[in-house]
Amino acid sequence: MSKFSRVPAVYFILGTGNAGGKDPLAVLEAALKAGIDYFQLREKGPNALEGAELLKFALDCKELCRRYETPFLINDDLELARAIDADGLHIGQDDAPASMVRKILGAEKLLGVSVHSLAEAKHAVESGADYVGMGPVFQTSTKADAKAPAGVAGIQQVKDAYPKLPIVGIGGIGSENAESVWKAGAAGVAVISAIAYAEDVAAEVTALRASALDGVAK
Repeated sequence: MSKFSRVPAVYFILGTGNAGGKDPLAVLEAALKAGIDYFQLREKGPNALEGAELLKFALDCKELCRRYETPFLINDDLELARAIDADGLHIGQDDAPASMVRKILGAEKLLGVSVHSLAEAKHAVESGADYVGMGPVFQTSTKADAKAPAGVAGIQQVKDAYPKLPIVGIGGIGSENAESVWKAGAAGVAVISAIAYAEDVAAEVTALRASALDGVAK
């Protein structure tokens, strides 16, 4: 995990379309203040920002992350990640091949790959991924095309095969069920709606961090 400046315990993902009707930059800053470890900009959906608007929003997000010394990644958009010099990129199974992305990104940038099985995790590792996002762990409404939940057993299977590979669980995770994800061997949890839609963003981040300690301790 040498490229990680910290363990990706609480990995927050946000875009303008899933900020709970609130100002996404305000939500991001509240999460950063509360102590998220990594932030990924995921701008998706029918009303997603494009062009100059997307570039400005991404730069605003990057500025906030720099202020709080938090690594900043882009979801899927390699061109945008390079344009703003993000800390890394996260891609899915339907995006460009991870091996090609790694060559373009360079060795110093973080590369994460979404996986749903041990076979996909194996391919991601062989293609140069620094970590994998395993899921959906639980049922989720964030992605309409999400596969059936892999459950915590899926995380455990990948962890057994690759003990040193950082695994970030994603999909339907909040403070009420995050502990089981860590106990299965995940290095962290990726959270969207549980933080963005929370009445108290800081309280949810704090609860997630507390469940991380509980999960590791037990």
